[in-house]
Parts: sequence; structure tokens; C-alpha cells
Amino acid sequence: MKKRGKLPKISIKKEEQKSGSSRFSLKIGGSIHFLKALFSLILVAIVVVAVAGFLIFKNKWIGPGFLGLGVLNLGFMWLMGIKPKFIYPDLVFGFVDNGVMVFAAIIGGSVGGVVGAIIGGVAGNTITDGIGGFFEGYVSEKQKSLTKFKPERRMLSSSLGKMTGCMFGAGISLIIAYFVGLI
Repeated sequence: MKKRGKLPKISIKKEEQKSGSSRFSLKIGGSIHFLKALFSLILVAIVVVAVAGFLIFKNKWIGPGFLGLGVLNLGFMWLMGIKPKFIYPDLVFGFVDNGVMVFAAIIGGSVGGVVGAIIGGVAGNTITDGIGGFFEGYVSEKQKSLTKFKPERRMLSSSLGKMTGCMFGAGISLIIAYFVGLI
């Protein structure tokens, strides 16, 4: 079995200055895995923002673009040694979360413009996080009971699994929204 690094030690230190004021410093240490996971997450986020920015005015290609990002993310997880069985619950969460939230944002935007899209996105995200968490828990429980699988929840697999599910959910919803004429 592969040895996992310890969780990073995070500490906040208060230092008194000569002038009488206080200064706080944040220190994160103890694990190279934390930095690797954080760097990977930032790298994927940059790619998502770049692709989304490129596709923002190409309505026909937004959905397929997000599906492509999902496939790209699966490839990245494969390179990082993350097995698919570890991300099923996270994948389901992200798929349900963004898959439904896309429609809430579209409806909010069509009713109230930019502010409506923000409100629709925020309200939709709140509701879909709950729904996505429900299905994530269901899949995790079923996976555990049917296969005697012991899940390994790790920073990188959990975050990238959820992001991949979000990309697939958004991609399919955006394709449907395009064909229905909502975008």
C-alpha cells in the first residue's frame, strides 16, 4: 500500500510589533501532498477559466467545451494516479450540482439580466449542493455496501472528482440549453 503524507499543519501566529500593533502570519507546512494537490487544483482552474473565456461568445461550443474539459480532467487524474473508483461519489455530486445549476442561472439571467443570473446561480447552487450531496452520499453508501469498498477521501481526488463532475454536468446541460434555444 502506498504511504500517504500527513495532513499539513496550519498555524496562525500573532506577533506584536514595536509600534504596539499586531501582525498575523499564516504558516502551512508538513506535507508535500498538500502543495501538490493545491498546485494541481490551481492548474486545472486556470485551464477551465482560459477555455471558458475563449468559448464565452461561442454558444454552440460551450457545452462540448465543458465536456472536453471533463475528459481532459479525467486524463489529468489518470496521470496523477487517481483511480476512477475513488471519484464516483464526487463525480455524481459535481454532475448533479452543475447540471441543475446551469438552468437556474439561465432562467435567472433571462428574467433579471446579470443580477438575475447571479441570484439564480447562487440560489441554484445552494439547492443543487444539497441535492448533489444527497446523491453523492447515496452513491458512496451503495458503493460501500455492494462492493465492500473502503473509500479513500483525499484532497486531490475529491476536488478533481467534483470538478470533473461539474464539467460534465455543465457540458450536458449547456448542450441541452443550446438545442432548446435558451442560450
